[in-house]
Amino acid sequence: MSKSLTIVGAGLAGALLATLLARRGWRVQVFEKRGDPRVKGYEGGRSINLALAERGRHALRQADADEAVMRQAVMMRGRMVHFLDGRLQLQRYGRDDSEVIWSVHRGDLNITLLDLAERAGAALHFHRRLDGVDFDAGIARFVDDRDGVRHEIEAGALVGADGAGSALRAAMNAHAPLGERSEFLDHGYKELEIPPAPDGGFRIEPHALHIWPRGHYMCIALPNDEKTFTVTLFLPNAPLPNAPIPGQDGPSFAALKTPDDAVALFERDFADALPLIPRLRADWAKNPPGQLATLYLDRWHLGGRAVLLGDAAHAMVPFHGQGMNCAFEDCVALARHLDAHADAADLAAAFAAFEDERKPNAAAIQQMALENYLEMRDRVDDPDFLLQRELERALQERHPGRFVPHYTMVTFMRIPYATALARSDIQREILVEATRGLDSLDGVDWTAVDARVNARLAPLQDAA
Repeated sequence: MSKSLTIVGAGLAGALLATLLARRGWRVQVFEKRGDPRVKGYEGGRSINLALAERGRHALRQADADEAVMRQAVMMRGRMVHFLDGRLQLQRYGRDDSEVIWSVHRGDLNITLLDLAERAGAALHFHRRLDGVDFDAGIARFVDDRDGVRHEIEAGALVGADGAGSALRAAMNAHAPLGERSEFLDHGYKELEIPPAPDGGFRIEPHALHIWPRGHYMCIALPNDEKTFTVTLFLPNAPLPNAPIPGQDGPSFAALKTPDDAVALFERDFADALPLIPRLRADWAKNPPGQLATLYLDRWHLGGRAVLLGDAAHAMVPFHGQGMNCAFEDCVALARHLDAHADAADLAAAFAAFEDERKPNAAAIQQMALENYLEMRDRVDDPDFLLQRELERALQERHPGRFVPHYTMVTFMRIPYATALARSDIQREILVEATRGLDSLDGVDWTAVDARVNARLAPLQDAA
């Protein structure tokens, strides 16, 4: 096998993969349409803050990047729920501070990974937009949009790490259809910001993901190491009929036509957040709503000529905070399959094995991300949900290693996403059945519940 690959996209996944492969002796070239963020600052555009979990940290450890990244990360212990009446409740993600997630800045993380890739020996080329591929000849064409100069290279095998709008995916699809389809959510998002307090500290509890759930819509805030919070408002794109607001269809981006309309919404539904966002009007006018979609492909590779990973293969909505973590798992898996097929005549076997492993797991986390949106906006302040969470914790204590909470499996373990989804479905059935008609755990039939757990859930071991 020729140990030469061309990666399209120098974002998080592209830079991490370049590091992993270059350290294995591969000759790696990386082409990125934007400029070098280490020279002119991050150009990634608006993005929902990134939550780093164990899956992502494991991948960073493979590239010796974890220590540098964690110096800039902010710990989040759980969801800080802001109720409409002003009450606050911290809903922990795990049992203690050994089970937390971390808020990381996309731009800083990207720069750290680019430095590592370059030091590992990868060649980085910026201002190179993919303009077309001759897959039969192994030729890729790039354009420098600053001056229009075209660059043609012998690309060999190509890896698409260029995001949801992947140019390589478009080229592959034109050569041989991939079965591409996108399902857009009927909700969008808009980013705002909570600045530091006058004394330079955080204005609200920093070690939590703050959430204002309001049924058909919600607001969240994630901490940054600069003592700011990135605030993201999720709203329907168009008015929802039958929304539970008397005399209105409910808030939507279509209905909020001016910054003053946005302020009125916050005064009514996010009153405790409004004083924290002094630039609400300016940010509202400056930041257009973003779209949310899930990308599905029937296949991710073209023989041994090209393969896709991360958002280029399976973009998902951000509500489980797993998009980056899943992409980083992709990088580790692809590197492992390339190692395993080192003696093969071509790359096709490695790409096929990678797709076989990762595609079912990507589909599982895509489904769980959509489900988690409903949980975040509709259920975190629901008494039935809170009772089920209480029972979940109790069963975790009664059946350690057998009844493992959904969030723990997805976020603090590295078992396949598909396994986490299948077990979560079973556990949800047990929780719902055991708490039906109850308002406390006093009425739980523990003998029956314990029997169901033992009968339906085998002991669970994490990935090695």
